[in-house]
Amino acid sequence: MAVVQGATVLAYPALARAREMVGAENLFFVVFSPNRFILDLLQVVPPENVLAIRTSNPLRLVADVFRVLARMWRERIDASVDFEFFARSSAILSYLSGARTRVGYHAFFGEASYRGDLMTHRLSFNPFLHAAEMFQVLVEALRRPAGTFPAFDMTPPEDEPLPRFRAADEETAEVERMLCEVLGTDAVPPLVLLNANCGDLLPLRRWENERYVELAHRLLDRYPDLRIVLTGAPDEAVEAGKLVDEIGSDRCVSFAGRTTLRQLMILYDLGELMVTNDSGPAHYSTLTSIDVITLFGPETPAVFGARTPRSHILWAGTVCSPCVNAFNDRQSACRDNICMKKITVDEVFETACRVYETRRSTTGERRVAP
Repeated sequence: MAVVQGATVLAYPALARAREMVGAENLFFVVFSPNRFILDLLQVVPPENVLAIRTSNPLRLVADVFRVLARMWRERIDASVDFEFFARSSAILSYLSGARTRVGYHAFFGEASYRGDLMTHRLSFNPFLHAAEMFQVLVEALRRPAGTFPAFDMTPPEDEPLPRFRAADEETAEVERMLCEVLGTDAVPPLVLLNANCGDLLPLRRWENERYVELAHRLLDRYPDLRIVLTGAPDEAVEAGKLVDEIGSDRCVSFAGRTTLRQLMILYDLGELMVTNDSGPAHYSTLTSIDVITLFGPETPAVFGARTPRSHILWAGTVCSPCVNAFNDRQSACRDNICMKKITVDEVFETACRVYETRRSTTGERRVAP
């Protein structure tokens, strides 16, 4: 069970390995409904085997948990793998699934949340592995006797390419029409996307709005043909609109809340570059052709950074970072995210220019202001 969109993308190699081991028809995945879209994009688990739990209200959540458990009992699940590192809820769900083999990470010496002895295969959490490797370790543990752990003679596997998002021609044409209408252009111009995460559930990860405004000004000044599009969820639309007002250019618009998730993926494919903090878009955008600059602060890119050639990571590396991790339930006593504040506009702008100009020169359409 993976409950965040970024984790679902990082889990792809593990899911592909599980499918190889048991066959697609025997692979099931429990996911919260808002994150199902990304799982469907990966096309690794049959849609009918995706067990979605709605989170819109507590009654639906409880009802769906019982529905999912009933389905797992009907399917006579042999084994469960808990992709939530130390969450108690997923451990309980795994235990109640009826699976005789249950794989998950275990806090042997109280180094993380206590989850009891609900797992049969209790693995030691290695914080020096990348998250994609951790997920694969969990799946490979199915092939070992339970009594051998926590010792595990597996070496980290090689990266596996992610699947590529593909949209139908008419879907792309619709998003192009939407862009041209909002931007007032006849064709889609070069685009840089800013994902300011105005409603981020973890405020420590946010890069200050004033810096996005300055970055936008500098990019628009340097590249006369460039347009900037702010992205975000529907609940971020108001704040994203305020950012557009602060930027104060008719070459900058907000698409926050205006697209479906599938249209958002198409927008990524149409864009040259996106600047975002460490969040879901930093990961599921890797399924498209866009280059992504990801700003890391309270979490470490060594564990959660996207591993693709189009991923460009900026991290200040302060001694207090990472302060959010699996051992502390992603909580932090920090009240001043200096790890994000130390990432300067200059640094992001220089990286953005380098990436943007490289992409434009590759197509012979480099557009740089004199």
